[in-house]
Amino acid sequence: MRILILGGDGYLGWATAMHFSKRGHEVAVVDNFLRRRLHMERGTDSLTPIHSLQERVRVWGELTGKHIATYIGDLQNWQFVEHVFKEFRPETIVHYGQIPSAPYSMIDVHHAVFTHQNNVIGNLHVLFAMRDYAPESHLVKLGTMGEYGTPNIDIEEGYLEIEHKGRKDRLPFPKIPGSMYHLTKVHDSHNIHFTCRIWGLRATDLNQGVVYGIATDESEMDDRLINRFDYDESFGTALNRFCVQAVMGIPLTVYGKGGQTRGYLNIRDTLQCVELATLNPAAKGEFRVFNQFTEQFSVRELALKVQEAGRQLGISVEVAHYENPRVEMEEHYYNAQHTKLLELGLKPHFLSEELVESVINRVNQFKDRVIPDAVVPRIRWKTGDQEKKVEIVQREPGK
Repeated sequence: MRILILGGDGYLGWATAMHFSKRGHEVAVVDNFLRRRLHMERGTDSLTPIHSLQERVRVWGELTGKHIATYIGDLQNWQFVEHVFKEFRPETIVHYGQIPSAPYSMIDVHHAVFTHQNNVIGNLHVLFAMRDYAPESHLVKLGTMGEYGTPNIDIEEGYLEIEHKGRKDRLPFPKIPGSMYHLTKVHDSHNIHFTCRIWGLRATDLNQGVVYGIATDESEMDDRLINRFDYDESFGTALNRFCVQAVMGIPLTVYGKGGQTRGYLNIRDTLQCVELATLNPAAKGEFRVFNQFTEQFSVRELALKVQEAGRQLGISVEVAHYENPRVEMEEHYYNAQHTKLLELGLKPHFLSEELVESVINRVNQFKDRVIPDAVVPRIRWKTGDQEKKVEIVQREPGK
């Protein structure tokens, strides 16, 4: 199968490219290195040392004898997108090529507008290119569980059966996004749904939870193939940040009470999910939605898991509650359905099995690369004030 991976230099994109290439597919990646440039803007970097895309492709070829084609350009440039689709003729498009950061999108008006332009326009170009040059192809689009927000009802997989004034219908599940970034994903979902209905495209929206982990079977072959590990407030996850803080002796930055609950999955499971969606494509005209995660945790539960993992390694880990820089419910009902990928054959990995070996030991290996100033939050949802650090309001000593 000819598989085009958008955002192929990124954390998930590069891992996915190797995964499909190893299995004998013809793989091409697209990237404009925006993620690398945004880290330069924010004064941050991946904890793990990342070689250039060209070097990683060269090393992959040497180790496996397999070639990954590269296209360097911006999805906002229609002529570039048109060229890629005409030349490569993809059968599946795996779309990761967007700015993946709620905090970055909330810095100020300029970052909010840029996030919308980059994400929404790029996705629209992909949809038009599919219509014009690859109408039988299948879009596997990375969405986010953040599109749903935290409603006080169970979250279904994309659609909701409703009865209203005596009539019934199956409608897209209501979206209550919590940031400008999450809004762009909602816009994408609406645009993809529209083009499936009107143009007969086929698409799978993977509403993914928070991904953790560094190791995949392919990246373990050589450290020059290693995945990104972001821990800063713009591009890192809470779990990644906690692991770095634990190793560095910094109190874990739990926002508010820490009751915010989300879905999580290991990067190996992301690869499984994308492969399952690719090998079992949506029907023509179908907009299919899978909720892609394996476990649910509150932020406080994550902090306690990292604290316990630190104890196993002889590290005293302190948990601190910071004033919450976001506007979000800190305690809420959260029960999201996620059965469709399990029915297709997903075999989950679990955090309890992966945290020490797959994450904390790797963090310890590269701790000399930590940028201490990057691990305490500054970006505020309401004011956009970048000067004042968020203050600790309560400490919980390590036990």
